[in-house]
Amino acid sequence: MKLLSVGEELRNNSYPGRGIIIGKTPDGKKAVTAYFIMGRSENSRNRIFVEDGEGIRTQAFDPSKLTDPSLIIYAPVRVLGNKTIVTNGDQTDTIYEGMDKQLTFEQSLRTREFEPDAPNYTPRISGILHIENGTYNYAMSILKSNNGNPEHCNRYTFAYEDPAAGEGHFIHTYLCDGDPLPSFEGEPKLISIPDDMGEFTELLWNSLNEDNKVSLFVRYIDIETGKYETTIVNKNQ
Repeated sequence: MKLLSVGEELRNNSYPGRGIIIGKTPDGKKAVTAYFIMGRSENSRNRIFVEDGEGIRTQAFDPSKLTDPSLIIYAPVRVLGNKTIVTNGDQTDTIYEGMDKQLTFEQSLRTREFEPDAPNYTPRISGILHIENGTYNYAMSILKSNNGNPEHCNRYTFAYEDPAAGEGHFIHTYLCDGDPLPSFEGEPKLISIPDDMGEFTELLWNSLNEDNKVSLFVRYIDIETGKYETTIVNKNQ
């Protein structure tokens, strides 16, 4: 698989929707994850990320303009012991609760499908980072309609053991802009990851479409100690 530039991927796509990136720094010392949201409607754009314990949640920037919170207000990131969960919806809670009961990442998601937002049927994308005793692995999942047919849910899980330094994977909800919005296709994209968190944050934020970008979360986690640094960027300040 060709190693891609995430900046180029984002600059060439005006509406990838929501995106999850997971990988490892070139020096092999940090686990990396990032999550961004975009929006075309006023309701979707009226959001910010705020810290919530060890995770984050979405919040209405202007509560008076919030119409339907069901698919836009949720906790994208939660931490369960040595596991960091990142998703584009309230399935973060489903994974957290399932894994807390000793279910696997994949088993926890069996109870969920794509979002009920016809005609887009937005895929549910999820990721989990597992760091333990200086080891690191991660997995990503996408639940999507069968080529726009909501009668069937297609489930894909991608697991990465002992990931290569300097590499990561990028999955997003929509293939591109459209009406209805076409779902992401294929494996998560192989991308390069830099050592510098500030550099990576700037690259992602500056590459997202100016009109549609809403918020960005980036976290670098020390694989030996589990300590982490987090950056949040919100268009609405």
